[in-house]
Amino acid sequence: MKPSADLVDRALVWFRRDLRADDQAALYRALRGARQVFCAFVLDRDILDALPRADRRVEFILGALRELDLDLRKLGGALIVRHGYAVDEIPRLAAELGVQAVFTNHDDEPQALKRDARVAGLLRGFNVELHSFKDHVVFERREVMTATGGPYSVFTPYKNAWLRKVDGFYLSSYPVERHAQALATSDLARGVPALQDIGFEPAGLTGHIGLGSRGAEALLDDFLDRIDAYDARRDFPALKGPSYLSVHLRFGTVSIRRLARIAHQRMQGGDHGAEVWLSELIWRDFYHQVMHHHPHAMEASFRPEYDTIRWDTGPQADALFQAWCDGRTGFPLVDAAMRQLGQTGYMHNRLRMVTASFLSKDLGLDWRRGEAWFARQLLDFDLAANNGGWQWASSSGCDAQPYFRIFNPTAQSEKFDADGRFIRRYCPELATLDGKAIHAPWERAPLAMQGVDYPRPVVDHAMARDRTLARYAVVKSRKV
Repeated sequence: MKPSADLVDRALVWFRRDLRADDQAALYRALRGARQVFCAFVLDRDILDALPRADRRVEFILGALRELDLDLRKLGGALIVRHGYAVDEIPRLAAELGVQAVFTNHDDEPQALKRDARVAGLLRGFNVELHSFKDHVVFERREVMTATGGPYSVFTPYKNAWLRKVDGFYLSSYPVERHAQALATSDLARGVPALQDIGFEPAGLTGHIGLGSRGAEALLDDFLDRIDAYDARRDFPALKGPSYLSVHLRFGTVSIRRLARIAHQRMQGGDHGAEVWLSELIWRDFYHQVMHHHPHAMEASFRPEYDTIRWDTGPQADALFQAWCDGRTGFPLVDAAMRQLGQTGYMHNRLRMVTASFLSKDLGLDWRRGEAWFARQLLDFDLAANNGGWQWASSSGCDAQPYFRIFNPTAQSEKFDADGRFIRRYCPELATLDGKAIHAPWERAPLAMQGVDYPRPVVDHAMARDRTLARYAVVKSRKV
């Protein structure tokens, strides 16, 4: 919906996954469309009540909210924070503040769309309009379509169309500060609650990710010093290759337009590292447009024939799943990756592919089980990207790897952690093994492993590969 051309007297900006005061679409539109603008965030119990009482994401959000409140106060406003159900709190706040409009940014997750429809209906009950804008991606919904007007289901043509369409307009920022005089304060802005105030306990955030917009700024500054080597270093988990900005993109503590603008400008200047990084940002847009056009894929396979696969179930399958979760599969790279996830809430992107392939194609378990585990553990959990990645690895999604492509976890280890540096960090019980033995200790260092608390492989990869090819044969037969 578009805001009225006439100024309203009062408006409320509802922050969600856009926790910054700079280059923020809804905030900018509200400042341009109202004489007084209030700002709010709801710690939504519809989401929080389903989480464990120690959750790193809640810590990150509270830290980001404190940064946001500080930035808004410097501009002349303040942040109202409520703990409750958003469908109740936003209409209640709108009434308490006497606003005529609520401004927010799009959230295309299926449950979020239902929530927003309920809020919009309740607001209309007392003549308040809900206005929503694009902010979380560069291109959304129907902005990049095929020549026939349909959505893309293959990444490369989507990327090419994305690059043809993008220009300075789409990558330009919203000059919030220029219109900040409309920001208003309220007695309802009483600061950000502590973890214990909302029933949570510390989970432990790793310091390198930073908090809020300032944390994102520090990470970006660091990454720009090494972005030209991104393409060469990004696949090696022991190296400092990624930007580590994914959690900041997830919660909007950095603007996607800014990141894409930097990458695009550098790419045009011949920086191949920036070009590859931009491609990763485009993947993010791609998965979000898949979610918009194919919401069924958030719960089922994008390609329905893959829902006919019979995954292993029962006590043995449950035991294998637990070994995978705990990093006790006997495959060092898989285990190191899963322990990294459990200890930090982060997993290197190459290892997300390796561990996902291992779950579905070595252990024979439904990819949805792994998707749900990542959703619980990942600090940067994003429904569209997480679902897209899992369906890619299990071959059930759009533009996924072929079902017969099965990562060999030992070969992946030898290629991407040749010296075993990453493995030794998260599997210290293997630290004394040399660079070759550490990739397959059950084969190359049986004597050295005596007395070491590390399991033998839970599956034989060669045999698992044969079972997977047979399991996926049902898909092949349906295509004939």
